[in-house]
Amino acid sequence: MKLLVITAIAEYAKDIKSILKQANVKSYSFQEVIGFKNPDEDVTSSNWFGTEMNENESVIFFAFIPKENEIKVFELVDMFNKNQETLSQIHVAVLKIEKSN
Repeated sequence: MKLLVITAIAEYAKDIKSILKQANVKSYSFQEVIGFKNPDEDVTSSNWFGTEMNENESVIFFAFIPKENEIKVFELVDMFNKNQETLSQIHVAVLKIEKSN
């Protein structure tokens, strides 16, 4: 059993739900969150306000999944990201669960 964590901009929520369905992930949790990106120092120095942090409406998904679902999720996310014309992508990570109840 592994813990799948997916983050992306809120606009991709429907796409992520579709990816999870295609990967046969039957249950998951998700939450709308505010994502922050601290701009590079060079960008900040040329910025009128000097310390602006960029905020994005984002989502985070969690699911406990077996190994075979993990492989399919990564394949589908890779395909999705390769077909995007924008810089924003879906980010996915898997954490090993050593013990659960």
